[in-house]
Amino acid sequence: MLLKDKKVAIIGAGPVGLTMAKLLQQNGIDVAVYERDKNPKTRISGGTLDLHKGSGQDAMKKTGLLENYYTKAIAMGRIVANEQGEILFSKELSPEEQYDNPEINRNDLRQLLLDSLAPETVFWDRKFTELEEQNGKWILHFENNITATADFIIGANGGMSKARKFVTDAEIEHTGTLIIQGEVLEPKTSCPEFYQLCDNKILMSSSNGNLLVANSKNGDLLTYNVIFKTPQQWSQKNQLNSHNREEIASFLENKFSNWHECYKELFRATSSFIPGPTRKITLEIPWKTNRLLPITLIGDAAHIMPPFAGQGANTGLKDALILSENLTNGKFETLESAISDYEKQMFVYAKKAQLETSNNEIKMHDPNFSFQIFYQ
Repeated sequence: MLLKDKKVAIIGAGPVGLTMAKLLQQNGIDVAVYERDKNPKTRISGGTLDLHKGSGQDAMKKTGLLENYYTKAIAMGRIVANEQGEILFSKELSPEEQYDNPEINRNDLRQLLLDSLAPETVFWDRKFTELEEQNGKWILHFENNITATADFIIGANGGMSKARKFVTDAEIEHTGTLIIQGEVLEPKTSCPEFYQLCDNKILMSSSNGNLLVANSKNGDLLTYNVIFKTPQQWSQKNQLNSHNREEIASFLENKFSNWHECYKELFRATSSFIPGPTRKITLEIPWKTNRLLPITLIGDAAHIMPPFAGQGANTGLKDALILSENLTNGKFETLESAISDYEKQMFVYAKKAQLETSNNEIKMHDPNFSFQIFYQ
């Protein structure tokens, strides 16, 4: 076995990192996961994830957790409304579509994966700061002068990963879109008109390049994304303060001033906002071949992309599936060749996912764009 008597360190306990850990651990490999969150109860914000057949669901099946995913996930239809709150399109799911890509709360998915791992697999409150090579081993450095040792590093710690520089010179690029994430507590009473408009489906609305996508069934919350092209004059000076809820709500009410009152009701009812530009990492730059020791990247650390095709998490879970198979199937003579083969495959399907995402982003910025085009 390529990893016999070797220690694997995974940086990041998101869905991709935890899935990678499960896939290795069930093959008897010594693996540790290091996560910056304080503890497993730290809540993850953001919308639900829908795992696709052929990628995310395949990874879940390999871990033995697919049925658990189906139990916790919610199959949801789609509804398209215009800026005046008028329904343009509505789709209920057929019984055959219930398992296509049901939506799961991010916290539920993390807990599902954590429960499947051996005790003390994940080390919490470990904010990764640096890597160094020492006597043929990787030394991982974390805040508060904490260190760990490993033979093989898998960076799964997101788009801003500090492990990336050991693998590629590619740097984060902004794609020109701004997303403001919003969360609403008790939506039935705090924004009843908008909640009813959602009709227990994923709601999508667009007008003149401004878009809104909402899910009223994300655990106990209604979560949504407001999406629009980043203004050319946008700068550090006038970026929105994520800690100032009233400021962002007022900004959105003004930007969407000609939209129906139910959307403004939604903005006023929002308990927290997270604004941020969408980012990507190019895969056009070849990855380094002269690495000091075995190291690779999976998930957003490898190929972060905006969410406009629902491919980010699914592509990352496909990474974990293929890399784990290469490391455990006995087909490769060296660890380096198993890693190299994974990376060659990943470049192909991740580039395809990034292209689909980019094409959708271009379409969405068209003033005449409507979500209906995806259902014609």
